[in-house]
Amino acid sequence: MIATSKLTKRFGQDILFEDVSVQFTPGNCYGLIGANGSGKSTFIKILAGLIPASQGDVVIGRDCTLGYLRQDHAEFDHVSILDTVFMGNKKLWDLHLERETLYSKTDLTDAEHDRSGVVEDEFGQAGGYTMEADAAKLLAGLGFTEDVFTREMSTLQGGFKLRVLLAQVLFAHPDVLLLDEPTNHLDMESIEWLIELLKRYEGTVVVISHDRFFLNQVCTHIADLDYHEIRMFTGNYDDFTIASLEARELREKTNKKLEKQIHDLKTFISRFSANASKAKQATSRQKLLGKIELEEVKPSSRVSPYIQFNPKRRLGDKVISVNHIAKGYATPLFSDFSCKIKPKEKIAIIGKNGVGKTTLLKILCGLLPPDSGSVVLGDTLQFSVFPQDPGEILDPESQAITWLRQFSDDKDISETELRSFMGRMLFSKDDVFKPIQVLSGGEKARLMLAKMMLEGGNMVILDEPTNHLDLESIEALNFALSKTESTIIFVSHDHRLIGSLATRILEIKDGKILDRSCES
Repeated sequence: MIATSKLTKRFGQDILFEDVSVQFTPGNCYGLIGANGSGKSTFIKILAGLIPASQGDVVIGRDCTLGYLRQDHAEFDHVSILDTVFMGNKKLWDLHLERETLYSKTDLTDAEHDRSGVVEDEFGQAGGYTMEADAAKLLAGLGFTEDVFTREMSTLQGGFKLRVLLAQVLFAHPDVLLLDEPTNHLDMESIEWLIELLKRYEGTVVVISHDRFFLNQVCTHIADLDYHEIRMFTGNYDDFTIASLEARELREKTNKKLEKQIHDLKTFISRFSANASKAKQATSRQKLLGKIELEEVKPSSRVSPYIQFNPKRRLGDKVISVNHIAKGYATPLFSDFSCKIKPKEKIAIIGKNGVGKTTLLKILCGLLPPDSGSVVLGDTLQFSVFPQDPGEILDPESQAITWLRQFSDDKDISETELRSFMGRMLFSKDDVFKPIQVLSGGEKARLMLAKMMLEGGNMVILDEPTNHLDLESIEALNFALSKTESTIIFVSHDHRLIGSLATRILEIKDGKILDRSCES
């Protein structure tokens, strides 16, 4: 069990949350949600003991162990993948090191000989004899093959490092599991593996995620961080959205009834307070009026961007023709793939990490040549592209508003017009003048979407666009993509985005591209 008592965190004059008292109990999975910047990661770091609260306490049950998904991906760069996982169980890892040291000696002293017996016993009881098999099982579930176990962490890209760190925190089977965005950089198969693991987890799980499908599958409760407080809801994310809307509507409906009652009482008091025969009734109503309190309906810290993709040019009948393409690097990714892409299609490219989804996306829009075969682009095509790494096209030294200006057809567009446009994407006041290098991941993603809206392309290309967006922005993007007349090709691991949007799936699997329709 882990709980907070009147927990508060301030940064200067800014309050993230205040007087938060909540309890997280065993056997439950709590989805911690809230707008970007509301303090979710800060809250979970306080629970993990990594940073102090401004005031209040975190109460952890006696002998309760804690596991936290680390965000410092470089910490274990010179450690092997397998050893990094082992280090998740500190007691077992320390025994392992001591055991290795003792066994490496040719002659043991009597004290060392006695100690080796104790270490061997404790090592076995701590799970030492199955540690390698247990770690291998976790790594296999996250997409690693045995031949990479001895590689150093530095050989892995960021997304795969995160997977090893996830295996590390799971390895110790902590009583309380704290996970900050565990599904980022996981493919759909790994997400489903993690879902099944968390469903069976007997401890307490507190997880931050913007993946709606994931939250619906694993959460027994939603902890909503909004307007400096945390409210607890029973059920998954969809249950929360319904319950929170119903609760707000009930408060507003109750307040309307009370407001009418207050109005009627005030009218009676005003009319009859000077009337001797009615004075007693007026006094009675005055007392009743003093007891009526309207329930405060607090404004939400959540705001949704206004996203709308309006193509500036009509897309002709000939969009993209793909003829027997192949691509590979050290090994082949796919070969002999042909297809035709038609107007208004919404195509999702899916597959495990590393199979070539981004490569295929870039080939389809002419950013990368195939090794063989050809891609013919229609004459009317105008692309609007959201790259997997926005850093590919963002200028870190440039101000956000200055960088955005270059994508407007109107080279004389005024600062006022640009600021208004950026305001719809939640850049307020002087935020528009921020250097791009200081923007958060969510701000960079929204700036990229603003660029695409200014471009007005009739072919929208997106490579994992939801990675850094909050739930409100993801919902807004999902809705905008569903309404646009543009053709869409996108890479995503977001089950809900794919399920609600895609009319066609290109799945890369075992060196082949499987092409199937989603329309009935």
